[in-house]
Amino acid sequence: MVNRLSTAISPYLRAHSDNPVDWREWGQDAFDEASARDVPVFVSIGYSTCHWCHVMARESFSDAEIAGILNDNFVSIKVDREEYPGVDASYMAQAGAFTGQLGWPLSIFATPQGIAFHAGTYFPPVPISGYPSFRQLLEAVLDAWANRRAEVLENAAALGRAIAAAPAPSGGTLPGLAEIDAAVNRLAAVEDLQYGGFGGAPKFPVAPVLGFLLESGTGAELGARTLERMAASPLRDPVEGGFFRYATKRDWSDPHYERMLYDNALLLDAYAQAWADDERRVWASAAASGVADFLTGVLQLPSGGYASAQDSESVIDGERSEGGYYARDAEGRSVLEPPKLDEKVLAGWNGLAIAALARASVLFDRDDWLESARWAADYLLENHRGADGRLIRASVAERRSAARATLEDYGMLAGGLLALAAATGEPAYATAARSLLDDTLAAGESAGSIFAEPGGGDPVLAASGTTLAGDPSEGAYPSGLSASADAAWRLYLLTGEGRYRDAAAAVLGVVSELALANPLSFGTSLSLLHRMARTPVQLVVVSPDSAGRTAGLPASIRARRTDVTALVTEQQARELAAAGFELFEGRIPRNGRRAAYLCENFTCRLPAEV
Repeated sequence: MVNRLSTAISPYLRAHSDNPVDWREWGQDAFDEASARDVPVFVSIGYSTCHWCHVMARESFSDAEIAGILNDNFVSIKVDREEYPGVDASYMAQAGAFTGQLGWPLSIFATPQGIAFHAGTYFPPVPISGYPSFRQLLEAVLDAWANRRAEVLENAAALGRAIAAAPAPSGGTLPGLAEIDAAVNRLAAVEDLQYGGFGGAPKFPVAPVLGFLLESGTGAELGARTLERMAASPLRDPVEGGFFRYATKRDWSDPHYERMLYDNALLLDAYAQAWADDERRVWASAAASGVADFLTGVLQLPSGGYASAQDSESVIDGERSEGGYYARDAEGRSVLEPPKLDEKVLAGWNGLAIAALARASVLFDRDDWLESARWAADYLLENHRGADGRLIRASVAERRSAARATLEDYGMLAGGLLALAAATGEPAYATAARSLLDDTLAAGESAGSIFAEPGGGDPVLAASGTTLAGDPSEGAYPSGLSASADAAWRLYLLTGEGRYRDAAAAVLGVVSELALANPLSFGTSLSLLHRMARTPVQLVVVSPDSAGRTAGLPASIRARRTDVTALVTEQQARELAAAGFELFEGRIPRNGRRAAYLCENFTCRLPAEV
């Protein structure tokens, strides 16, 4: 049997390369083979730090008899959901027609045309509590394929038609501050008053929602309570500083020990926001510093990019241990091999980390965090562009994935580069961010939408008609739409170009009703709605070319709440203004000393020496 996964970009796929299952990577050729053989397709979707994905791999995909059934009767495709988020989103939507228990591993049975006709998640090796074993499921699917083919194909076709015909959300007027405050009240109604957070178990950090609450003013104390309790809880690793993905118990204990790049990037942003309030500085500073050190010291790879995640499992005394490494102190860990990193560098998630570290570097006056963000950005700008100039979603050790960049990659990386430009003053990062946003706006215009992926989405999904265009749903991190809208708004604050503001407003017009009704799932959109509902505040600090940009900058200036804070030299301000970034026009030092320009919607007060 040909080992097709041994050279895959994805570490998750490579971990399955020794399975006796004849796995294929995602691509049209796998579906063409299924059509030629007249067999169904089995699509298994997961990711490196997914616990039950590992379990199903050990129990079922390593079993020679089960592998034989799959190899003889199916074409089997293994997909890393982090490498192909559009594929995962499409099949997750299709799976909802068959089960309400959605998650990973996601197990899809599809026609050779790529449309699901049955779906589920984890299946055990033996029947448990009414759930069939994986072997029984395979036998039932094969029976339906052999004896009820017409029904199977018609059901799949109906599902395909339903996905293709799903109406695009329509836009509307943007809500005011009173309506946004009502969303804060909805969140307050589900607060866990004893332990912080929202609802019962399992409990997730929902970092975008915490960021929204801190920005909202009326919900700031609610957000701060949860952040403070999380910082003191078992969800936070007291040794290396990072936060685990979620807790299985209401008091934040018994966590699932994987540590995700996106969670920690967004939580760094939230704790940095909390630090700006004097009363929160002690615990917020400790938590933010711990997260930043985890990002720079654990997740940052020798290439400069940040790994997607760190696994929950390690090997201790020859036995596989879930969380055993994290139960030890620093000395105890020093003799152990740490849990593996998923070394896949994702453009979008790296953008979140770059933004968080750049902003935190200004607040905390940490040049080492800024250099980490710059290193990652330089890696991405050098290695995540194709020959056609389009963005590349994933790489490992400078090997590039065939997966097309998604809208989240463009939006999140643009946002990261804009934050880095504001912190370093370097025009190249700002112009690179503008280029990314312009590409998505041009693609959106061609597609009849606001933002879209340049070059279109995944070609296999497009061929089957199951692409989910403009999916507004958020969760643990921004959607492609909300990330792009947020970056567009930030770009407007630097350029003054109304087309970026209008694009952000158009996206929010589409999602605002959903966001207000379901605030726990739309933190990024709510943050942007709140910022756009009030007068934006911009701060530009201009230093003489011979002086340091941040040396001696007072904490009162660094911690000032603004929509954008930019630290530049006089020369950088001139270059930015010449490149079309209007905010920097005429910004010069005062009397040979550093000057601060505080502006409201581009109207600035007289500069003050700082």
